Amino acid sequence: MDIMQKQLLTAGGINVEDALGRFMNNEMLLERFLKKFLNDTTLPALQQAIAAKDIQAALTASHTLKGMCGNLSMTTLFHLFTQQVTALREDRFSDAADMMPDILAAVETASDAIRGCWG
Repeated sequence: MDIMQKQLLTAGGINVEDALGRFMNNEMLLERFLKKFLNDTTLPALQQAIAAKDIQAALTASHTLKGMCGNLSMTTLFHLFTQQVTALREDRFSDAADMMPDILAAVETASDAIRGCWG
């Protein structure tokens, strides 16, 4: 991974050095998992759960995304999902739903960075 890729991923909200540490400095493995993030179906499930006001399904999806983003060192998204999970657990559904525009924007930023690195 070159310096430009690292800068692009960092700008996308990904702590590259932390992620590489989690993946034992295996850049190819990190690349593979970041690309998998692009095709993951959990975000659409979260959107559907929020639209249906299904608190339990929203909690499950948001918690899954929180873990995924934490493992990939997607710090911006990890913090957003942490806040959303907390809101859902505290029965503050409207607060959790109101976070979706910020979450979707951060997902787009991270996804664009990943696509910018590896097409």
